[in-house]
Amino acid sequence: MNQSGLPTPPPGHTTSNANPASSSTVAGQSSNDASLASIVATITSTSNPFHLNQYLRNCASREIREALLSSILPGSQDPLNLLNARNNTLGMLYILSARLHTVASDKPLWNYVESFCRDFVPEHARLAPDRVTILATGIRQFAEAEGNLKLAITPLSDLLAKYPPTLSHLTTIHPIFLMTCVATRHFTAAIPVLSHPITTIDLSLSDLSYHDNLLHHYAGGMALAALKKWQGAEELLEICASSPGSAASAIQLEALKKLVLVQLIHHGKTSPPPKYMHPNLMRSFKSSPYANFVNAYPLQRDQLRAIVENEQQLFLNERTLGLITQALDRAPRWAIKKLTTTYLTLHLSDIGRRVGIANENEVKSLILSMIESSEISAEISVDGTVSFSDLPVKFDKAEVDRVLEQAQQQDGLLMRLEKEMERNKEYLTKAVKSKEDAAWGPAMDEDGAFGERPSGNWADEMSFT
Repeated sequence: MNQSGLPTPPPGHTTSNANPASSSTVAGQSSNDASLASIVATITSTSNPFHLNQYLRNCASREIREALLSSILPGSQDPLNLLNARNNTLGMLYILSARLHTVASDKPLWNYVESFCRDFVPEHARLAPDRVTILATGIRQFAEAEGNLKLAITPLSDLLAKYPPTLSHLTTIHPIFLMTCVATRHFTAAIPVLSHPITTIDLSLSDLSYHDNLLHHYAGGMALAALKKWQGAEELLEICASSPGSAASAIQLEALKKLVLVQLIHHGKTSPPPKYMHPNLMRSFKSSPYANFVNAYPLQRDQLRAIVENEQQLFLNERTLGLITQALDRAPRWAIKKLTTTYLTLHLSDIGRRVGIANENEVKSLILSMIESSEISAEISVDGTVSFSDLPVKFDKAEVDRVLEQAQQQDGLLMRLEKEMERNKEYLTKAVKSKEDAAWGPAMDEDGAFGERPSGNWADEMSFT
């Protein structure tokens, strides 16, 4: 047994580049066996990966090819014993992906999957992006069938780390890996991937769909929210919720619900949504209990509790109860912070009445906690009067240097993206057309046609009444 708890090859099974063609002429062997043997022989003897990929893709019809690739050599010999990931990347990729997806096949030993994901040559694997997608989904499905989805995290992580030129290139592996991290609650495993924002979509690298983009950012937002990395979670969930499309999807609505809860936790209020967010999402959200929760936040604590109590089963079913609870717990803090913008002094009893806490000692403890964490600047007198003042402005050199470094990195990234856009034929065609259209007069944009876009709080803008 290996560390994963799955069987390992028996002693004496070694990996080599031996050509099995000599075994294909054994008397009595079926045509299918001979075909598999010839496929393995071609894999081990072809040095040009492009030609090998063409051969593997066209060696037979799809059904026959997959059946052959998922079968075993004569004498119950596993063809994977004759291959290794460094020298036979494409061959192993085709065989592993077929074996993991063909129902009637003998599943590969898990150590073959792990060694391939660790040692494969990415330049060769990129010749068959569709097989990489099949392999990644097969790894997750196999681990799930074994009743231990955690098994998929390491090989998927290794596959994702090596396959794209950078982790900023979105691939089909990204959402599969992140959804696995979320499903197994191994959120920290997602951090190395999420630390690289997606900047490049290359369809020759991965057979991506619009749904892959949504899933990547949704799962990433879920992982960061679970780790209480609110700013990162907000960014990813907003990308998912506001990604332009012909129609709003269910996953975008789920992302929107979690987005507003993250904003309430992190900022104490919601932010105006991007103007390009699909209007159907806004209408659906407006008719949900989440809109009522936003409208009551943070001062109407009794109403907030009533919403949570009445809609608890809904929040539980939609997996938002944890975020709802955290937002509810932080409501008194945001309510107190809101009072500091209106009052210079207030008694503890007045503060308690406004934030929904009857016990003065509890109010005092909360205010002291907020002072200690630099959320507010205040002093509490002996008679229980709280005097508020502005927080002192602090400049930390290390923090300033970090922000400047991030700005420089973003500037470099924007310059690179701008140069890539300037080389894009589709972009240049549209730019020239726009310039020609401008000769007929200024174009009327959406805001010009329908009036100024209102500003202010998202909840106000969406008229949650």
